[in-house]
Amino acid sequence: MKEALEDLENFVTEVVVHNRRGIRASLLRVAFRGLAVVYSSVVSFRLMLYRERFIHDHHLGVPVVSVGNLTVGGTGKTPVVELLSKSLRDKGRRVCILSRGYKSKRQKKAPFLKRLGAKLGLVEKPDEPPPRVVSDGEKVLLDSHLAGDEPFMLARNCPGVPVVVDKNRVMAGAHAIKHLGADVLVLDDGLQYLKLKHRHDIVLIDKTAPFGSNGHMLPRGTLREPPRSLRRASYIFITKSDGESDDLVKQIRRYNKAAEIIECRHRPMHFEEIQTGEKMALEEMRGKFVGALSGIAVPESFENGLRRLGARVEVTARFPDHHRFHGPEITQFIERCSRRDVHCMVTTEKDFVRFPKLPKLDVPFYFMRVEIEIVKGREVFDKLVRLIAEPRHVPPGILPADFMEAT
Repeated sequence: MKEALEDLENFVTEVVVHNRRGIRASLLRVAFRGLAVVYSSVVSFRLMLYRERFIHDHHLGVPVVSVGNLTVGGTGKTPVVELLSKSLRDKGRRVCILSRGYKSKRQKKAPFLKRLGAKLGLVEKPDEPPPRVVSDGEKVLLDSHLAGDEPFMLARNCPGVPVVVDKNRVMAGAHAIKHLGADVLVLDDGLQYLKLKHRHDIVLIDKTAPFGSNGHMLPRGTLREPPRSLRRASYIFITKSDGESDDLVKQIRRYNKAAEIIECRHRPMHFEEIQTGEKMALEEMRGKFVGALSGIAVPESFENGLRRLGARVEVTARFPDHHRFHGPEITQFIERCSRRDVHCMVTTEKDFVRFPKLPKLDVPFYFMRVEIEIVKGREVFDKLVRLIAEPRHVPPGILPADFMEAT
């Protein structure tokens, strides 16, 4: 069943992103275009409900910084969340990262009828499972299966920063404040999460595909919100940038004339052997024949990154985003690489955390460690960090009501 769903996901991705040809694909695109109109209307209606205060957000009494985007996947949120969280930590703030834990193992909830009865007041409200603490800031407590790959990565790479996972991030934030002493919350993938009041909205835009694959809303394109939603952004990060984005900045200014703009890129740092932990410098990849395995939204960016470092990519294996790997899949990839006599195999850090335990390998297998490098607007980023890090007085009465409601 899982394989069938992933095959369907791959097919839909080919239809939407890569404009796969054929009668079936063409008919599906027509259907998706109609569904996109419906989806766009629902999104606009939901935003209106929050904007006009028909639905109220929650204020937990601490600064909440949202890092999100307009599109589905591929903009590089995780390294930006990491950089921001570490920077605030280094300024003395007790930061906690909140994530929904996409594609993590679901927690058991009360049966639907019991939850419905509780809403109608017919039965007592069942106890909700507490948020999952991936890291308490001192040690990582959950694996990637329970936490989700991105929260687990953040927990590994951000010592001193707790990571909490729950679909209800109001409850997760309240838990972080009460039990982990958090005084700043960083909301991962938070642009569309409106239940929790944001002090700052950081919106990421991929320079290579600023408004999705084709400018259409889901499911015809990859936009979760229309470009005009950029007006909610207080800071805009242009990712995968070379520092020369004047044309894109002009497009952004059509929707938001006030937001500060920062340009950044994903900078490879080193390669790390997945079994021994041995690190290899980037320059050592030059001239090597390699096999590249990935399960990310934009595998081409990873493979082309290897080529820019001088690697000769001989074998590739691509899986759907957030794919949880099984032993036979990796064994098959290793066998393909062995037949081509590659020097080494490489994957992304995000994929590595979803690997099963592997037997001892004859060919070294590395993951590429990547961090965000700001190429333009460093002073703006530093100012943002100082603005959040400066202590602010919370008026009495703000915290208790919303805090108790959240808990």
